[in-house]
Amino acid sequence: MNKRLSMLFTITAVAVLGATLFGSTYTQTQMNGQSIDLSKMDVNVIDQIHQMGGLQLVMPEAFAVTDCGALSSSGRNVVDFNLTGESVKLPIMGGKTYNAMTFSGQVPGPTLRVTQGDVVKMTLTIPASEVTGHGNDMHASQMSAGNFDSINPGESKTYCYVANVAGTFKYHCSGVHLIGMDQHVLSGMYGIAIVDPLDGYNKLMVEKTAVNNGKVTLDRQFYDPDALEFQLQYNQLYLTPDGNYDAGAMFMHHNTATVVNGMQFGYVPNGVHNLLIKGDANKNIFVAQPWNGLDLKQYQSQLLFVENNQHVRLFVENHGNEPVFFHIVGEILDRVTQGNRVQAQGTETWLLGGSQGMIADVVFDEPGVYVAVNHDYAAIYTGAASVFVAGDPFGLNPRLVSAGVIPAPVPSYAYALGNPSDAVPPMGMNSIKHPAVNVHGLYTDDVASAKIADGALALWDVVPTLPPIP
Repeated sequence: MNKRLSMLFTITAVAVLGATLFGSTYTQTQMNGQSIDLSKMDVNVIDQIHQMGGLQLVMPEAFAVTDCGALSSSGRNVVDFNLTGESVKLPIMGGKTYNAMTFSGQVPGPTLRVTQGDVVKMTLTIPASEVTGHGNDMHASQMSAGNFDSINPGESKTYCYVANVAGTFKYHCSGVHLIGMDQHVLSGMYGIAIVDPLDGYNKLMVEKTAVNNGKVTLDRQFYDPDALEFQLQYNQLYLTPDGNYDAGAMFMHHNTATVVNGMQFGYVPNGVHNLLIKGDANKNIFVAQPWNGLDLKQYQSQLLFVENNQHVRLFVENHGNEPVFFHIVGEILDRVTQGNRVQAQGTETWLLGGSQGMIADVVFDEPGVYVAVNHDYAAIYTGAASVFVAGDPFGLNPRLVSAGVIPAPVPSYAYALGNPSDAVPPMGMNSIKHPAVNVHGLYTDDVASAKIADGALALWDVVPTLPPIP
């Protein structure tokens, strides 16, 4: 028996296995060699292999994990995620444009949302008119990197994987044949996958204090897992004056701009907010308001509206080269989760390295204005400031009601103006539906039109029809 086993476990057998795994690059010369000395192997290990039926019966199970045919009939839920890779011109601050590379005509690309255990069937298509190939590396997967290689213009590729780990994960253009992969990613080819926990999210516990009989005591408050959700994706742009990618600037970490969901200062007040709060569309509220005009359509900046005492869940991802020191001015992060594990509770700032994400749970107690920043001052001043407005801090409810904009007082301005579409992720099992969604984002006009067809508000058309607000 030992002689027979010795013949089976030769270097030739191992080489053939290697050729199966890594491609037929082994020559006959490379496969010649000596037999393994079984006298030096653990007998129990050999016996276990023998009883399992040998290597042939074991290996197909490993390959079945990413086989689309096997996974489609496995009883798991299959989610199709179809993307195109295309280059377009998109606006940047200052009235200029840059040469962007996109997934499906937008930056960031569409958000994938699945439940832990779902099968993701990702198909990437490159139009024949595209000048270069693109790939897609999905960090939510656990599979051979060879699946992510670039494909050529006019071609399409599909691969499948099981989303086994909950959390937020980056996806981005990739491929061993893309020498300039950095250009593709830092020009816009990135997005996130949200993998919800199989059993849903946990309740949120927030520590507060109370005074009872003259004594300060802990007053722990619990919030349902259901939450109003936003997505914030951070990156940098490295551009020449004419809007092309500047690799030299990237290598020196000299970025042109810091962007959140593709835009600098995309979530700050606009002219309509100026008018409502200050009575003058041209009197800016915030220190930087570069996207004021209704004529900017989907690129006009929009604020993020939440209710007071509401569970808010933020999906945050850092796609760039620089760290993100995530902080909300005036608030504390009540819980920080990475993967499906709580990392912190009651913390002021959380550090995200490049290609790292988190889920931050926050409850805004008081009416007011709160600014989510990358607490790197260079990042703040180059675009990473996003304004949340909680409740009705400006006392607008009576004026909006009297003008007929809303029928009754509302707990947040989202009921009147909606929240920006690019900051609103797809619904999950513990999502609270936004009162309304407006069209906002670094989208091509075709993508913006599709958002309108899906029910998002084109505020540039809606606002002029509203009655005057005294």
